Amino acid sequence: MAGHRTRTTLAACAALSLAALAGVATAPPGNAAAGERTVAVARKAPLPVLVDCFDKARVRPADFVLACGDGNSRLVSLHWSQWNARKAVGQGVNAVNDCKPYCAAGTFRSYPVKVRLDRAASWTKHPGVPHYTRLTLVYPDGRPAGYRPVMTFQLWN
Repeated sequence: MAGHRTRTTLAACAALSLAALAGVATAPPGNAAAGERTVAVARKAPLPVLVDCFDKARVRPADFVLACGDGNSRLVSLHWSQWNARKAVGQGVNAVNDCKPYCAAGTFRSYPVKVRLDRAASWTKHPGVPHYTRLTLVYPDGRPAGYRPVMTFQLWN
């Protein structure tokens, strides 16, 4: 008899727990002042990505090619201090080919750079995925010939 009572009690507790959970999970939005309970479901939006030359989505990459056609400008040794829905901030090195006497025989020169990514928008290839559309480079100590201290680039979609 005691075993039957224990099983019945456990079954009743389980049923009440499930009913309570179902009631809270499916409760329609209502007036909290009137005693109705609602549950807010927090959906975390995906972080924006940086789309590389091969249409690969990358988050916090260690390197990034700026000149997709010939690879004569790339960001290397990237370290990110911030990466969120609004912007990404990091620092690294911009390795740029000086193309002297011509690009195939040129030398890559390294320039310390601060990097900022922003203006996240929906990626055309994957509409549910946001991607950064603007890249800004700040050269605190030297820069490639023809570059300004701050360079801003629109990124491909």
